[in-house]
Amino acid sequence: MKKRVILVIPAYNEEKNILSTYQTIVEFNKKNNTNYDVIVINDGSSDKTEEVLVNNNIPHIKLISNLGIGGAVQTGYKFAYKNEYDIAIQFDGDGQHDVNFISKMIEPILKEEADMVIGSRFINNNKNGFKSSTARRIGIKMISFFIKLKTRNKIYDTTSGCRAINKRLIKRFSVNYPLEYPEPISTTEILLSGYRIKEIPVEMKERVAGKSSIHAWKNVYYMVNVLLNIIFAKKGGKHE
Repeated sequence: MKKRVILVIPAYNEEKNILSTYQTIVEFNKKNNTNYDVIVINDGSSDKTEEVLVNNNIPHIKLISNLGIGGAVQTGYKFAYKNEYDIAIQFDGDGQHDVNFISKMIEPILKEEADMVIGSRFINNNKNGFKSSTARRIGIKMISFFIKLKTRNKIYDTTSGCRAINKRLIKRFSVNYPLEYPEPISTTEILLSGYRIKEIPVEMKERVAGKSSIHAWKNVYYMVNVLLNIIFAKKGGKHE
């Protein structure tokens, strides 16, 4: 049976990016005879993101207030669980992620080799694509060190927003998903719970317009809190 795949796209003030991101996926589907569905989560945007979504008939859910990346992505997972999707892929609305890597990301899940697949900028000596700023790369390495310390598993791209999960994790995340620092914390928790994670090399692009949700003045606060959350993370239970 063919697996149902959906791309969950959180969007906050992405009026300049979201249409081209969606069109890229539509064009990819037509060219490659794939059927990746899309749900955009408009996370309380204050710009014209909602207008762009409505005018272009882009499937989306409008949140009445800004929940942040964790709440927005969990909304997408709730939608995926309710509609019985087999694989859900977190995919940024800012144009940084490349849909051409999706088939490689879902392959380990289809082969039942992994419960989550992370699109990584930092494995296999991958020198292509956008790598983020030097300060953030240092931060990512620190987070990687603490995750390994906590779980004994090495994760290289700890803050990657390009992640595919199977049906078991869709169910789990629809019920319990970190609202703050969702990528590194959820990664830590599911590793502690015995789920399998695989990283595959991907190339990412630099953001075309708009700003990242993590601004420079927040970096120290972000790092201290994410590391503390990793240290005190608990495994919880598996949702089969």
